[in-house]
Order: sequence, then C-alpha cells, then structure tokens
Amino acid sequence: MEPESTVTTCYRHRAVESHVRCTRCERYICPDCMREAAVGHQCPECVREGARSVRQARTVFGGRITAVPLVTYVLIGLNVLAYVGELVRPAIVDRFEMLGVGLVGPDGSHYVWQASYPAAFHAVGVADGEWYRLLTGAFLHLPPTEGTFGILHIVMNMVSLWNIGRVVETQLGRVRYLALYLLSALGGSVLVLLLAPAEPTLGASGAIFGLGAAYWVMARRLGADMAQVNRFMTGLLVWLVISAWATSWQGHLGGLLAGAAVTLAYAYAPRDGRRTLVQAGACAVLLVVLLVSAWAKVTELTGAV
Repeated sequence: MEPESTVTTCYRHRAVESHVRCTRCERYICPDCMREAAVGHQCPECVREGARSVRQARTVFGGRITAVPLVTYVLIGLNVLAYVGELVRPAIVDRFEMLGVGLVGPDGSHYVWQASYPAAFHAVGVADGEWYRLLTGAFLHLPPTEGTFGILHIVMNMVSLWNIGRVVETQLGRVRYLALYLLSALGGSVLVLLLAPAEPTLGASGAIFGLGAAYWVMARRLGADMAQVNRFMTGLLVWLVISAWATSWQGHLGGLLAGAAVTLAYAYAPRDGRRTLVQAGACAVLLVVLLVSAWAKVTELTGAV
C-alpha cells in the first residue's frame, strides 16, 4: 500500500499529477489520457485493446456496417474522370469501348466485322486479344455530340448509381458491393459478346441494372414492403424493353442476370462461419462461367477468320 502522501502521476505523462485509475489496468491516468468507459475511465491502450476484442457489427449479408458509401463515390469519380478523358481525347472511346470483334482499315477507320477481309485490314476487339474491353467499356459513355442521349447518357447513369448504389453498398459492405458491381458490368459485356459481338457498346448501365436486381433481392431477403420495390423493378424492366431500340439491351440484361445471381448468393448463404466462403465461392464460379463463355465465343470468332 502506497502511503497517502505519495504523489501519483500519469503513467504516460510522468510530470502530470493524477489521482484517477484506469478501470481496466488500474494505472493512473491524467485528463488527457482519460477515455470514457461504461464504468469510469480507461487509458488509451486499454481502449485500443478492447476495440480489437470486440466483434464488429455486420449486416444481414455479412458486410461491415459503414455510413459512408465510399465505393459508390469512387465509381462515380472514375466514370466522370473517364468522361473528361473522352472529351480531351475522343480516340479513347474507340480504344476502350466494349467490342467483341471489328475491323480497322488501312485508313484507320472502323468497319463492320466480316469473316473474310482484305489483308490491309486487321481485326480489333476482344476477339483480337483486347480482353480489357470487357470492363473498360463499363466506365465510358457517349460523347456530348454523339448518340441518342449525348451527355444525358452519363448524367442518367450517374444519378442512378448515386441513388441505388448508396443503398446497396450500405447493406453489402464495400468489398461485396464492389464485387457485385464489377461482375454485373462483366456480365453485361459478356452477353454483348455472345449475342452481338460486332456491336460496339459503352456505359455503366449493365452494372447499374445489376445493382437494381440486387436491390430487389435484398428487399425480399429483409422482408421489406415490396410494393414500392416492385414498382421500381417494373420501371427498370420497362426501360430494358423500351431502350432496346437505342441502347444495348444485351448489356442491360446481362448485368441484371449477373447482379441477381451474385446477390442471391449473398442473401441466402449460411449465416455462420461458412458465409464468406460460400459468397466468395459463388462470385468465383460466376466469374469462371463468364470468362469461359467469353473464351468459347472468341474461339468461335477467331476460328472463322
């Protein structure tokens, strides 16, 4: 027992007199080192140690709870940055848009694909080894002076990404949400490759349709009032049909199906230690299916050259 006359000081600041003990380690702490606890105060080290031992709360789908939809912000930023790049250098569109197969002539112009072509021409697109187009096309949009929508193309997609993405990311967590987005974008590009390989496409619509499917699946899993959700989904499907004349319905449908598949795995994976493994495994299986399908189509196209 220390004599009462002994001066006690903070264990971190030896020059500061202190008479308060940490309720966990019982060392003396000064006002600068005091951290509010359920009972009394704790020192900074005990607070950090306690935080490491506390199990972090997670959503129904296994994602870490976060109030800031950081991935959505980053995705919007990347789309906008790519759009600025298009304005500065329009050739970016031809170089990185989704294209299964096409031809470039000796004059540098792009031509519709045909199996037999003169020696002065050369093939371009995924079938020519440009596999990156399967994803880069999902970050490009129509220039202001081209297409039916012009600048409305990116505006509509980014507003949709802002509205849906924040909700989905909050429920899934950042890692699962990013995997969903990229697989939906890839699913849209692969269906374009399978059904319309000679049709150049671009835009985040496939990924956004995937988020729309995720929104519906999550609402069902959470037992939400489906009336409003079904109205949203009906509008999405109606737009899928109406936009077929002006946009790539294959990209929209591919993103929708891929997003639904991923979210079903997220939503109905066992809620125990196997959940993350099952969810990751489902994403890996879908990725393999998409890549094998793309490879088979490319083999078919290149075999006809």
